Amino acid sequence: MDVVLKDIKNIHLSVYPPHGKVRVAAPSRMDLDTIRVFTISKLDWIRKQQKKFRDQERETPREYLERESHFLWGRRYLMRVVEVDEAPRVELEHRTMTLKVRPGTDEEKRQAIVDGWYRGQVKAAAPPLIKKWEKRIGVQVERFFVRRMKTRWGSCNPATRCIRFNTDLAKKPKDCLEYLVVHELAHLLEPTHNPRFVALMDRLMPKWRFYREQLNRLPVSHEEWLY
Repeated sequence: MDVVLKDIKNIHLSVYPPHGKVRVAAPSRMDLDTIRVFTISKLDWIRKQQKKFRDQERETPREYLERESHFLWGRRYLMRVVEVDEAPRVELEHRTMTLKVRPGTDEEKRQAIVDGWYRGQVKAAAPPLIKKWEKRIGVQVERFFVRRMKTRWGSCNPATRCIRFNTDLAKKPKDCLEYLVVHELAHLLEPTHNPRFVALMDRLMPKWRFYREQLNRLPVSHEEWLY
């Protein structure tokens, strides 16, 4: 368990994938015995979260080869690799994802091309959702970013009004992306996951727990996430 003392008012307990590592952020004035007692009182919840991560289906490593399965917005595609002396790109047709690469392109470069394409998918899909929910929630986003994130699907910095989304959201159903948009915009009104935040989510998106579970039970990246 990691304990971090910060200039905050309340204690926050988190459990992170893939192995259920526990992290406690506590007010700097709080002593370790109090933190320990609090953590012990939450053991049942911690164990449930850890079991959820252990049971979660994980993707096998991708090699970007012919007939390999890839996903876009929750739909499965079979990869077709075409070597051509042109600018690399990804194209979709029916249930096929065609990866066009220059002859001799290695696996690392193929992955970078596909990751960049996924990033572009999220960048294109997010703005209409942000605009829709900015108006409904009554907030304003300064900037949003899309990048590979190892421990979370999204994040929000209320001070700068910037939000970030995980590139891998492009692999999940679009409802999951919309849930993340609402979640991060709600943090502009309430930075923590306290009862006020939960009540806010209940009002804005009554089915948000369903979308959260849908997102978290879908296959996640095979890689070992860092903290």
